[in-house]
Amino acid sequence: MTTPQDVDDVEEETADQPEGEVAEEGDTQKPAGPVRRVFRWCKARWVPLVAAALLVGAAVLSAGLYFYKYRADQQTNSAAAHTAIQAASDGTVAILSYSPDSLDRDLSDAKAHLTGDFLSYYNQFTEQIVAPAAKQKGVTTKAAVVQSALSELNPDRAVVLLFINQTTTSTDRPEPALTSSSVLVSLSKVNGAWLISKFDAV
Repeated sequence: MTTPQDVDDVEEETADQPEGEVAEEGDTQKPAGPVRRVFRWCKARWVPLVAAALLVGAAVLSAGLYFYKYRADQQTNSAAAHTAIQAASDGTVAILSYSPDSLDRDLSDAKAHLTGDFLSYYNQFTEQIVAPAAKQKGVTTKAAVVQSALSELNPDRAVVLLFINQTTTSTDRPEPALTSSSVLVSLSKVNGAWLISKFDAV
């Protein structure tokens, strides 16, 4: 039972505490008065700032993933596949088609589709084999792609399988000789254009 004396004792203890420093039962370690107000002020303002920073960081991360991953996917879509197949087909036809009457132009056109070691090989091969045969024996060849299939496609590399029909005539054999073959054409992207870097019969 509470006596008047107990009430007086409680009022005296409360009165002895400065304003704003009323201690809470079981919470004697919490900052009191001005210190607590400063703590609450910082908490009220820093929590939203931290949350906003996290949101901005997440947005930046998402944008980075989009640019480095999704953009790469965009570069290997159906339109890119069509472009690679067309480049392989055009280059192959240029390589396998030439005539003595337009030999220099034909070889120059073929070289425009090539790159790397294969370009070096083609230069040597045409100088030593193709050009002499075309001029001396009147060899004329015409190639046509009859079927194509994409084997591999990356943003800067592609592999295309082509099925080809090729007709050949010469001074000794004026009747066209038809041959069918298939080649695996490797392409590399150079300055935004697909160029043939490897040419393998299969």
